[in-house]
Amino acid sequence: MFGTPRSGAKAYANVGVETSVLAANPHKLISMLFEGALVALSTALHHMKSGNIAGKGQAIAKTMRIIDEGLRASLDKSVGEIAENLDALYEYMGTRLVMGNLKNDPEALEEVQRLLADLKEAWDQIAPKAAAPAPAPAAMPHPAAGYGAAVAQTASFVKA
Repeated sequence: MFGTPRSGAKAYANVGVETSVLAANPHKLISMLFEGALVALSTALHHMKSGNIAGKGQAIAKTMRIIDEGLRASLDKSVGEIAENLDALYEYMGTRLVMGNLKNDPEALEEVQRLLADLKEAWDQIAPKAAAPAPAPAAMPHPAAGYGAAVAQTASFVKA
């Protein structure tokens, strides 16, 4: 008649997520996408390290969907180079996730995890000052150098 306590907790959590999404502004929604991708990626790494191939594949697929259907789809590519650079970075992440999955390479997943965490941190920092000019880009030794500055300027490049 009633579900198990676990199914009740899951339903309650789903309602909480739905409520958060409905109440969120576009900036917060992007932050939530970053968070969801990071959680899915952590799950994938856990499954990879424990040998759960099916779980790893599902979690990587979820991460890729969030990146492609959420983060990439939210970019307004008509605004120029910054959005194009973020799009290319998201594509790079997808490639690294596929290769990490195929080769069972936690380093590839950890690289994407670091990139997403850096993007999320930069994105979250611009929330209160979205109307202010973006700070000067910091030098980055990574092949995706410059993406932090791109995120800092992206508030106006995300479709509302």
